Amino acid sequence: MENIFNALGALKTFKFWKEFIIMTIGMLITAIAVYYFLVPSKLIIGTTSGLAIVVSGVFEAIGIHIKVSVALTVINVILLIMAFFLVDGEFGVKTVYASLVLGPFMDLFDWIYPYTRFLTEPGQISVMGNIWFDLLCFVFILSAAQAILFSINGSTGGLDILAKIVSKYCHMEIGTAVSIAGAVVSCTAFAINPFQMVVIGLIGTWLNGIVIDYFSASLSRRKSVSITTDNAEPIRKYIIEDLVRGCSIYETRGGYSGDSRTEIRSIMGQSELASLLEYIKENKINAFVTAQNVNEVTGIWFSSSTQKRIKRARHDS
Repeated sequence: MENIFNALGALKTFKFWKEFIIMTIGMLITAIAVYYFLVPSKLIIGTTSGLAIVVSGVFEAIGIHIKVSVALTVINVILLIMAFFLVDGEFGVKTVYASLVLGPFMDLFDWIYPYTRFLTEPGQISVMGNIWFDLLCFVFILSAAQAILFSINGSTGGLDILAKIVSKYCHMEIGTAVSIAGAVVSCTAFAINPFQMVVIGLIGTWLNGIVIDYFSASLSRRKSVSITTDNAEPIRKYIIEDLVRGCSIYETRGGYSGDSRTEIRSIMGQSELASLLEYIKENKINAFVTAQNVNEVTGIWFSSSTQKRIKRARHDS
């Protein structure tokens, strides 16, 4: 119940409605990837879209016609219930929206510009003319959409829910979790596809996990910065007052010279690191700076809007 109340509370925030636009764009992109690059070839990648194609194909074989979009919506509705209880309320609410709109968005594209218009040759099942090109287009487009939605604590629905659950409770990277859940779904393709198509689907699922990790890391990457200097105070003030970032200070001694130095450590964005380096250069501060990528930050991390608010408050005071 607490998750449900948290979810309803999120609906009242500006942050949620700002992200609503991002989700809508992400789901439109996802629908394009599925409808134009997955459905025509019946290529089963490890997603609920792939599972919906299998379900639709199995029912088609026994004479019952079920649209892929309908099967997809039913599967997503079942899975999204899990998000409320096993992940968190905000993720669940966003995933409700994502799960319910993907099928209708696919129907929208079917109405606006059916994929059959791309299939000009008899027996053609690939929009790009080659199943491997379809696979690559689908993986890169879908992975980009998934990474964007994960960055705002949402998803494209479906197996992203299972991936998020596995990632949370098994402490593994989200791309790895997507690959594990997706591989199981890919194997269901044996019900409607030949062995070669199943193998292609498994390769696509593996690529999807790799690309998601790449996009996710790029979107959330931070810099762990270490500054060693004998003039630490102006740098400390610049980090705290101008960048509005925290820092830790350590007393060190040079291994070569034996002189005492101060080391400042901080986590910041790429643009903030560039500003810091420019500040050190302009003020001719003698400092040794190193930086390395950090893909995840847990704890207090000020957003750009919070930084601006803190700066305004300091200026007003």
